[in-house]
Amino acid sequence: MQISTTYQLPHTDYEISRMIFGCWAIVGGFNWGDQDERDSLSAIKKAYDLGITTFDTAEAYGAGQSENLLAKALKGERKRIIIASKVGPQDFTKDGVVKACERGLKNLQTDYIDLYQLHWPNPNIPLEETLEAMEQLKEQGKIRSYGVSNFGNQSLTAAKNGGYKLSSNQMAYNLLFRAIEFEILPQCLEDEVPILCYSPIMQGLLTGKFTQENEVPDDRARTRHFTKDRPQARHQDEGCEDLTFDTIDKIRKLSEELGMDMGALSLAWLLVQDGVAAVIAGGRNSSQVQKNMEALKVPITEDIVNELNAITAPLKEHLGGNADLWQSDCRVI
Repeated sequence: MQISTTYQLPHTDYEISRMIFGCWAIVGGFNWGDQDERDSLSAIKKAYDLGITTFDTAEAYGAGQSENLLAKALKGERKRIIIASKVGPQDFTKDGVVKACERGLKNLQTDYIDLYQLHWPNPNIPLEETLEAMEQLKEQGKIRSYGVSNFGNQSLTAAKNGGYKLSSNQMAYNLLFRAIEFEILPQCLEDEVPILCYSPIMQGLLTGKFTQENEVPDDRARTRHFTKDRPQARHQDEGCEDLTFDTIDKIRKLSEELGMDMGALSLAWLLVQDGVAAVIAGGRNSSQVQKNMEALKVPITEDIVNELNAITAPLKEHLGGNADLWQSDCRVI
């Protein structure tokens, strides 16, 4: 299978790179640890030099710090890059969306955002009010298009019924978490709303970095793959550590048999899935960015895809269709 390097988003006049640089980890903190700003700037510049034209950020990433770093790293290259940013659900009133966008424009030192996304659903504010604000921003030229993130079937249907044109839906999707395949991805395919995949290597689990559950730090073991008894867990699931690491081991063995990097193979699998526009892979330094780009050169075949599907099917079935990685009471609506 040939992996293309660009993708035309619907309802836009621009293409995105299939590999998107994710700008969350570059701010450090949270579950990322300490981060040197020089490494962050170097990673962004390396991504651009290697052909990544699309950068995904959000005001929520470091309270605007991520947007600031992106502006600093790529000053002078604005017309050659695509910036995707997000507004948080706390700002989903019409006035809130406009003000959040203005803050984003200031942080990014630009007068427009290419793809502005609703970060999570907010059932307490009518979606029509929020999307109407996005339409207004588009008419004013402050954004070129809009999409959503973590939106499930109910919200997608509401947007479609309101006549709003979504350019993308950013979702958690990887070999270890295929929940969107049950209901959300089929609807996105039908509605022609492509997926931007975040957490594509499952916070390092799909690189082979960890071989057993006790090696995974608590701040990376918050997902429903791990027991609810982990200190930072917010869910009430029992976890499925044995099945998760058995699956990881099988993926590792396959990648070794094929002579391929495990992380690159995992990213390549995503890039050939129907309905996937791009994967969002961060990099805390230039070497990590270089490694992620290997995915575009992986000679993946239909047989390899089928084998990876079979290896990960039991875990997919166990976790089910809840597309929220972190909570049992799914917020993806």
